[in-house]
Parts: sequence; structure tokens; C-alpha cells
Amino acid sequence: MIWIPITIAAAAFQVARNAAQRSVMGGAGPWGATLVRFLFGLPFAIVFAAVAWFVTPGAAPHATPWFWLACVAGAALQICGTAAQLTAMHRSSFALGTALQQSGLLFALVWGVLLFGDKVSALTWIGGLIATAGLAVLTWPRAQTPMRRGAVTAGLASGAAFALCANCFRQAALAFEPAHPAVSALVTVMVVQAIQSAALTAFLAARNPDALVEVVKAWRRSLGAGFCGAAASGLWFTAMALSPVGPVRAVGVVEMPMAAIAGRRLFSERLTPVQVIFGLIAAAGVALAALG
Repeated sequence: MIWIPITIAAAAFQVARNAAQRSVMGGAGPWGATLVRFLFGLPFAIVFAAVAWFVTPGAAPHATPWFWLACVAGAALQICGTAAQLTAMHRSSFALGTALQQSGLLFALVWGVLLFGDKVSALTWIGGLIATAGLAVLTWPRAQTPMRRGAVTAGLASGAAFALCANCFRQAALAFEPAHPAVSALVTVMVVQAIQSAALTAFLAARNPDALVEVVKAWRRSLGAGFCGAAASGLWFTAMALSPVGPVRAVGVVEMPMAAIAGRRLFSERLTPVQVIFGLIAAAGVALAALG
């Protein structure tokens, strides 16, 4: 049962990474804050992958064309999903932006059925619909302003992108070294973050060099976000290597109350009683779908 504390630790690191990224978004913008996650996380991802490789005898790489294709596709989707999530947090709140990301559960079900031939139980579909209904009420615009509606759209876009990129990363990890899933997952994280760092740095250098300057200026906070991001990714994939994805996703719902606490303590954000109630309903739906 060691995967349970590993999953809780992954959720905690993910909330810490999101908070650090959000704190640098003001000057760097969503794309600069997105780069923070990958560029400053890459050194840590390299260390994690190297250690795992050297302590796992018998591991052999299988860097097939499918592995590289899945890495590149997942890297692009994760960049877009991260930028959309940070935009949602900036336009609404830290806690609500995190909650909107949970919409990725329903998108994951849809992508799995349509693109990967997954078999989904009726209980899982019911849970996904309950979670979606809870999220809809939780994030419904209280004031009909374009900024608020934009936050919901950005949050849903992040959920869709993260759901599809997770499938890509799973395919990449299975292709690289199926006999050692934990090592394969950590190597996949390292390769993906290298692709993301190079691509996004080149993009910002050409289109918005001021954002790169702001990222460098905030290197202390950026380094913390990078470590937390690499640690979170490594822990998520390790947990999923030790247990089926469903139970891990269920335990991972703990991220939502963690984000609510972080938003209140770090950014002076407060949720209304109605938002708390429907946030719990959404969490129950996520757990039901994951365990189904």
C-alpha cells in the first residue's frame, strides 16, 4: 500500500508547483510561467531518471519511433494544458483553477473510448457525470463578465489537454521499457521535459523575450516550481506503476482541498459555502469514477 502516501505526496508537490508558477505569472505571463515548470524541472528530472536507471539492473531502452511520437505529442499537449490552467487560475482563483483541471477525468474517459478502445463501466460514467455536474456549479460565473467566462473555458481546455497528454505519456512509458514501468516513467518524464524546455524557450526567445527575462529574474521561485514539478511527475508515475490508475486517481482527489487551503493561505482566496458543497460533490464523483 506504499502507493497511497506516494500519491498524496504527488498531489502536495503538484499544488506547491502550481502555487509557485502562479506567483511568477504576473510578469512572465502564462507561457513564461509554463516554461518555469519544464526548464527548472529538467535538472531534477535528469537526476531522478539517472538514479532510477542505475539502481534497476536489467533495464534496457526501447526508444522506438512510437515512443518519440508519443513523447512529442504529450509534450505539446502538456504545454498547452499548463498555460490554460494558469490562465484559469489567474482569471478566477487558485482553488477554482485546480478544480477545473479535474474535468480531465471526463475527458480522459472520452479520449480513452474514442482513441484507445478503452472499456468503461457504467459506474465510471456515472461518477464522471456527477463530477462534471459538481464542477459546473462550482465554477459557474457569478458575474457575467468575459473574464470570468474565459476562466471556465481555459479550465476546461486544460482538463481536455491534460487528459489526452496523460494517455500519450502512458503509451510512451509502455513502449520504452515495459518490464520496468517505474524506470520507464521517469525516463519519459526526463525526455518530455527536455523537449518542452527546448521548444518553449525557442518560442519565447522569438516571440516574447521579455518573458524569458522575467523567468530568469524569478529564478528562486522558478527553481522551487521546477523541483516540485519534477517531483510531482515522478511520484505520480511511480504510484501508477505500483497500482492501477483508478485508485491512484481516487486518492489524488486530495489535491482539491489542498489547493483550497493553499489559495486561502497564500493568496487570501475564499470559497463560498455553495462552492465548498459542490466541490465535495465533484470530488465524490471523481472518486466514484476512478474506483468504477
